[in-house]
Amino acid sequence: MKTKSLGMVAASGALLSASLLVSVPAAAQDPWSFSANIGAVSNYVWRGVTQTGDQAAIQGGLDVGHESGFYAGTWVSNIDWGTADPNYELDFYTGFGGAINDDVSYDIGAIYYAYPDGRDSDFAELTLSGSFKWFTLGIAYTVYGENDGGLFDDGDLYYFGGADFALPYDFGFSVFGGYYQFRHNDVVVDVVEDANGNLIDVTESADYWNYGASISREAGDFGTFSFNWTQNNGRQEVGYDNDPKFWVGWNKEF
Repeated sequence: MKTKSLGMVAASGALLSASLLVSVPAAAQDPWSFSANIGAVSNYVWRGVTQTGDQAAIQGGLDVGHESGFYAGTWVSNIDWGTADPNYELDFYTGFGGAINDDVSYDIGAIYYAYPDGRDSDFAELTLSGSFKWFTLGIAYTVYGENDGGLFDDGDLYYFGGADFALPYDFGFSVFGGYYQFRHNDVVVDVVEDANGNLIDVTESADYWNYGASISREAGDFGTFSFNWTQNNGRQEVGYDNDPKFWVGWNKEF
């Protein structure tokens, strides 16, 4: 769950400058690769939950990879959680991936979600996933969280899966889903008084499923365009908006 805003315009300029450096032809047999990307979405949705209040976001990142399978990168986006802070998300990630054969591959990674202008929002995950042909299954485990005793604290689990298919005319189609299991999943939604005058907290679970689909098309030098649908079944009393979300996106790598 992360993103950013107007400062992204300045960041996009930095990303474009970085892309000029990345585009310099590498020496033959160079085991390293470098890239930059920039994109825009009409709604930044992360694991079935909007991070921008159903508004648009500008996003971008830098990546480095090695032929051994090692990779690392950073990514930024504007966000709007309906509060004064935070206003942007800055992610750092690294990992190692490879193929066992033509059909089976794996990825082991770590990611740190930072909200520099927010309080008690940062958290970090370890991820493990495996793919067989078109299908992927994985799990993310929160190893660190600043929101002690709340959501996105250490001990949270997110299970995810999906399938990606190549279609004619450079179209792609994907379906995906996930389940969030929070360690501290009881959220107080009301306080009632019992017959003896004692106040009792009424709680609901914050755990939820999310699912969706996406159709995309590569457009050469113009990047990749996508049309997406995503939804969650979280309880409205907890604060989830479980209406279907339809949004469009564009991304270009340099």
